[in-house]
Amino acid sequence: TEIDWKAYMQEVEGFANGTLDYTQLKGDTGPLVYPAGFVYIFLGLYHATGRGSNIRLAQYLFAALYLLNLLLVFRIYYRTSKVPPYVFFFMCCASYRIHSIFVLRLFNDPVAMAILFLAINLFLEEHWSWGCLLFSLAVSVKMNILLFAPGLLFLLLQRFGLLGCIPKLCICALLQVVLGLPFLLVNPMGYLTRSFDLGRQFQFQWTVNWRFLPEEVFQNRVFHATLLLAHLTGLGLFALHRWHSSKESILTLLKDPAERKPTSPPLDINNILCHGGQQSAQIVFILFSSNFLGVCCSRSLHYQFYVWYFHTLPYLLWCTPTTKLAHMPKVLLLGVIELCWNTYPSTVCSSLSLHICHGLILLQLWYGTAPTPVSHSPQPSRKRTAMSKKAQ
Repeated sequence: TEIDWKAYMQEVEGFANGTLDYTQLKGDTGPLVYPAGFVYIFLGLYHATGRGSNIRLAQYLFAALYLLNLLLVFRIYYRTSKVPPYVFFFMCCASYRIHSIFVLRLFNDPVAMAILFLAINLFLEEHWSWGCLLFSLAVSVKMNILLFAPGLLFLLLQRFGLLGCIPKLCICALLQVVLGLPFLLVNPMGYLTRSFDLGRQFQFQWTVNWRFLPEEVFQNRVFHATLLLAHLTGLGLFALHRWHSSKESILTLLKDPAERKPTSPPLDINNILCHGGQQSAQIVFILFSSNFLGVCCSRSLHYQFYVWYFHTLPYLLWCTPTTKLAHMPKVLLLGVIELCWNTYPSTVCSSLSLHICHGLILLQLWYGTAPTPVSHSPQPSRKRTAMSKKAQ
């Protein structure tokens, strides 16, 4: 239970003692390989738990984080109104692996995902600058959040155009510089190569998704390049045909939104609420599908990585129109995926089954009906929105 927690505490203890050379921050499981945000957050936990000795208190704190994470996820689902209520039972009660990742093993993945879901809530409320700040903070805890980045870039271009999205991207970049500044001043290359190492080799014994391959293929650089190409191809196809459904060229995203042709009629008092629901569904669809494509093409998925997309699976399964008879196969898919992630060590059968489930979800996302794009004309005033709600 405490193996990774102790390693985290050892890694941040060096920083607590004044070590600013990132290459010197190490634990029992190896060198520190997470960005600076991880160090600050777990340094707070280090002091709150008596230098990491009070593991029970840490588990209580992560249990509170788990409940907060559920609250943020439920709020996202409430805004989209896509998933039937009974599915939330499976999200809350039917995943031993997720409970273990949060409360038993105390990984940093749940911390990053909770911050990410808070950022998505801010995006849904049209607080894009604050959302980008929180998104960057999540990246600084663990880099898997970058799997959402292609979708976020698409949304920023769609919402603000090229010139308008540059300030938002600067917010993301500036926070990374500010958080990493103490380490960048001492050993900049050491910090960058350790915290943002995209070429790390994963151990075959921990893989959940590629167990059916021979180890020499799993470690082969050509295989890694093929996965990267598949990932980029998938993102390109989704951007062209699933995220961007306008008849205009995708290059129109570079224009200022005021200069584009509207994709829907102008808003009036009678369709403001419907417009808001469509916009929320589109934001969530683009972000969740962007992350899911990255998960499908990952070089290796370890057991704690399940939290990267577990809470997005119900939306991915139910975001397209569904007949009553089609609900059971989707619940079955959730169950098979859960079974694959609870098989330890992974087997040829479990890893193949996981890929089959991922493939079925991708097919549904591709052939299903994506949320209808909405025009980004100037938003109606809050006073007018309030009047429309009162009238209804």
